Amino acid sequence: MSQARMLQPRTLQPRTSAVSQLRQALAAPGLLRMPCCFDAFSARLVEQAGFPLTFMSGFAVSASRLALPDTGLISYGEMLDQGRQICQAVQLPVIGDADTGYGNAVNVQRTVLGYAAAGFAGLMIEDQVAPKRCGHTRGKEVVERDAAFERLAAALDAREQLRAHGQDLLIIARTDARASRGLGEAIARAQRFAEMGADVLFVEAPCNEQELQIIARDVPGHKMANLVEQGDTPVLPPSVLAALGFKIAAYPLTLLSAAARAMQNALLALQGEQHPCELLAFTDLQAIVGFPEYDATLRRLQPSTAPLAR
Repeated sequence: MSQARMLQPRTLQPRTSAVSQLRQALAAPGLLRMPCCFDAFSARLVEQAGFPLTFMSGFAVSASRLALPDTGLISYGEMLDQGRQICQAVQLPVIGDADTGYGNAVNVQRTVLGYAAAGFAGLMIEDQVAPKRCGHTRGKEVVERDAAFERLAAALDAREQLRAHGQDLLIIARTDARASRGLGEAIARAQRFAEMGADVLFVEAPCNEQELQIIARDVPGHKMANLVEQGDTPVLPPSVLAALGFKIAAYPLTLLSAAARAMQNALLALQGEQHPCELLAFTDLQAIVGFPEYDATLRRLQPSTAPLAR
């Protein structure tokens, strides 16, 4: 981590830089593997692992911030606040989960403009009825086609407002129609989303590899696959997804699930006679959050009072 990264939040840097990185990544050949984050710390880990982008998962933020299910309980303000902290912590492009846009067409525009101001390089807007649900749970419904298209049109109009002021934002258009209205309806919506100008198309929760093949064949442009462990969609290897024609493979709950299991194991060890053994070294933990850079900066600015290096 550089001193510049620590001392200059993303909001003070050119907002188009992350968007340009994301557009360049989409234009380059190959599949983009996208582990999803839920806070600044997990986003930092994604960046340090060398991944080219991350996504702020609504499920994971609702779980980690509120300990509540992804059923529309978390608000626009809470998601925006979480996203701002994430975007300030990293340099890689971050895509934000914008759910249904948090209201009518005017709310959708406010969401797009707010996410851009927070530092997001892109956002995802979906066609579920509000309050929405996690795409791999039962009971979700989608709005009618016209309402879905109006919602996306509002988001795209806001993107044009940004461009008129020298900024930009990528729009991922998601449909959850597969669950309640069939794969054909989901593909028809995604095709229309592409015609309208969405940057990435996302048909949520196909149920098998054959459906993934059909989506890859019939939906134009950049396509995203959402890989939820034990969810509706098979977790195929990246090489298979790339061969099918997908551009992004999202892993929305992998880090949250791994972290939760590790914390459960640590708590079980603390309940017994053993201390948890699979822990980061204290120096590694300090490095992740930036103690070395902080101390170096302090020595430069206040050499008489800075702490000695350990």
